[in-house]
Amino acid sequence: MTAPRIDTDTLRRLPKAVLHDHLDGGLRPATLVELAASVGHTLPTTDPGELAAWYVEAANSGDLVRYIGTFEHTLAVMQSREGLLRVAEEYVLDLAADGVVYGEVRYAPELNTQGGLTMREVVETVQEGLASGMAKAAAAGTPVRVGTLLCGMRMFDRVQEAAELAVAYRDAGVVGFDIAGAEDGFPPADHLAAFELLRRESVPFTIHAGEAYGLPSVHQALQVCGAQRIGHGVRLTEDIVDGKLGRLAGWVRDRRVALEMCPTSNLQTGCATSIAEHPITALKDLGFRVTLNTDNRLVSGTTMTREMSLLVEEAGWTAEDLRTVTVNAVKSAFIPFDERKALIEDVILPGYADAVRSSPRA
Repeated sequence: MTAPRIDTDTLRRLPKAVLHDHLDGGLRPATLVELAASVGHTLPTTDPGELAAWYVEAANSGDLVRYIGTFEHTLAVMQSREGLLRVAEEYVLDLAADGVVYGEVRYAPELNTQGGLTMREVVETVQEGLASGMAKAAAAGTPVRVGTLLCGMRMFDRVQEAAELAVAYRDAGVVGFDIAGAEDGFPPADHLAAFELLRRESVPFTIHAGEAYGLPSVHQALQVCGAQRIGHGVRLTEDIVDGKLGRLAGWVRDRRVALEMCPTSNLQTGCATSIAEHPITALKDLGFRVTLNTDNRLVSGTTMTREMSLLVEEAGWTAEDLRTVTVNAVKSAFIPFDERKALIEDVILPGYADAVRSSPRA
């Protein structure tokens, strides 16, 4: 399991788990073009290939605010039942085609109400689309389980409402909660009432922190709000000096708080300088529970296979490293323990063994 180089075909076959992936950041370019035409929305280009390239170019600005601004176009086509059903179903099928066996998709239902749908109707529609995608993937022999994280937008005033929906639909496919949006100036503690509700109702949640803002956001997310995972968390390295962990970093590592790390996305938003120097490798080597994620597949022009390939090619990762972060992700998934255990023992570990055993040796 420690061959120095893993070929692309092997990477594609590896069973994968993704915890941090946004529904409105992962549309197929061709679908976006078709849906935009149907609702009269103007895109930068109507050529799917050119549109895909435009997204990556726009996101490579090194500016989180501009990165988030690219979602104007995807959200424009996700305001109707028809648009949401198609996007959700295709989301699942695209994960399955990439070898993902477990995924958690997140989105903010308040951003999909401009066409007249209520937040509750948005949630029910997306769940219907995801269920259709899972059924089709299973029928095709590529089963994938997808759980939903509902997001509140931290700079708006409907976070509590989104948290209440997470409680209401926790037995209908919603597995957890998150807050998203611009970090700087919008601390997670502003929404403490929502997190207290989730804790009282035993709904797990993650919080975007330590990306555009530093250690105080991570501290608030964990010690004030009670998050079980951290979205991104790349700035946690500011609490590590010459391999010595500060108190916050030590807390995160020792209590096995999962870090939902997204290398390509972090390069685009200026949170990392290169794949080779991305904090995911150093944190992995220090024993943190790091997980590998795509964040926004359209916006970053990426897939889980591509993220793995970049780490293999540019940061020297081995199959064992990839297996470790995949197991980490499933261990930290917001689903029951017995289901996580079965995924690891029956799918992840055998899948890695089979894929690596049959791969060509360097």
